[in-house]
Amino acid sequence: MGSQVEQCEWIKVKGEWKRKSDHFSRSLILKNISVNAILDALHLNLDNLKDIQGRMYESMVKGLGSATNPTSVVKMFPTYVRSLPDGTEEGDFFALDLGGSNFRVLLVKLKGGEVEMIPKVYKIEKEIMTGTGEQLFDYIADCLAEFKKEQGLEDKDLPLGFTFSFPCKQHGLNSATLVTWTKGFSASGVVNEDVAKLLSEACKRRKVNLDIIAVVNDTTGTLMSCAHADRNCYVGLIIGTGTNACYMEKLDKVETWNGDNEEPKQTIINMEWGAFGDDGSLEDIRTDFDREVDKITLNKGKQLYEKMISGMYLGEISRQAMVKLAEKNLLFEGAISAEMKTTWAFESKYLTDIEKDVSTEGTKIQEILKEMKCPHTPSDVAVVRAICSAVATRAAKLVTAGLAAVIQKMGRKTVTIGVDGSLYKYHPRFHPLMDTFTRELVPDAHVKYMLSEDGSGKGAALIAAVAVRLAGSK
Repeated sequence: MGSQVEQCEWIKVKGEWKRKSDHFSRSLILKNISVNAILDALHLNLDNLKDIQGRMYESMVKGLGSATNPTSVVKMFPTYVRSLPDGTEEGDFFALDLGGSNFRVLLVKLKGGEVEMIPKVYKIEKEIMTGTGEQLFDYIADCLAEFKKEQGLEDKDLPLGFTFSFPCKQHGLNSATLVTWTKGFSASGVVNEDVAKLLSEACKRRKVNLDIIAVVNDTTGTLMSCAHADRNCYVGLIIGTGTNACYMEKLDKVETWNGDNEEPKQTIINMEWGAFGDDGSLEDIRTDFDREVDKITLNKGKQLYEKMISGMYLGEISRQAMVKLAEKNLLFEGAISAEMKTTWAFESKYLTDIEKDVSTEGTKIQEILKEMKCPHTPSDVAVVRAICSAVATRAAKLVTAGLAAVIQKMGRKTVTIGVDGSLYKYHPRFHPLMDTFTRELVPDAHVKYMLSEDGSGKGAALIAAVAVRLAGSK
């Protein structure tokens, strides 16, 4: 027995001698079964996705008829953008882009179908994001004044497209009231106010001349930007810090329409689909991880679809899953570092970095875990990889289920979807997953995804340019 113990590395487990290799392989199998049981809550099969597609479709119909169904959580706001670019748009335009902690001012030059853009980025500090609306819009006006001076256009009153990427209800092309702040903004005195008017008043205070032609969100801008290159683009999608979608709808399907009924009898609909599920319609697929994330957000109970999809939340969902597994002694040998215990500490960019790491040993994963002060084994590296994969895969599937409802609603057999957002751009599996499940969910449609080139800036200018072209043709 002595020689066998030496050769086989026997260990005593609960009073019994066992081969070390047999014990640990069996433990690893049991551990993986337990891990998979917990992560299984994040798995959505094709039937689940078809069900979610149906629920989104119902919410869309309800939102379009919200004149009679005001409780719809998917708002389906008409944008009053009714024509796509035809390539003849020309001239110089300003574009403002507010949708996160970085604010941009752009000079956009359109000529002969070509687009030249001169952008400048300004940082918005937290105290401005959470201060007063007057402070926020005064800051935007100051940035515009500085930019105009740098471009030698102080006295030039160019048409302006204002990308304001927050849930808004449009009252016309250049009039929109904020429904609710998202993405960490909470500036007072802006909700239920016309953001174009607030910007105009701030510019008057700062003696900045401007002509606001259009207020749009980044989703509509993305659609218009891609439609400039592809005439089959009728859907815009954002998958970044937040998520939203828009598409071109027939006017006779829009009960809330209060504009004219002249040609073209269509309008782009800003879905504000991030709120899908706020009425309880997604409770059966939300996990304990999702509920824990929701508890620590500023808008608890709101934007529940977005909180399962967008880059602002995927890292925290992953961290919640890691903490739960560690608490059950299935990860990090039950030891949770102070860093891993800190909410929002596991950034969503880590998911992209981890999924890009195809090395057997998980070199990048190990670097991230060291940064998070988590002692780890090769088994832990594999589990962390599985967690991040499950969270990202679910997000891609949920987006695709929503898009399948949009394609179904439009009834077009050929459609291009313009997409913008860091998650789509940089995550290595997001596009392939969406492509795969689009074919599964809408097999009769030919769907192409097109990466937007600066939709929020270029698109806003194009919307203003189309409006100027149409006004000149009347």
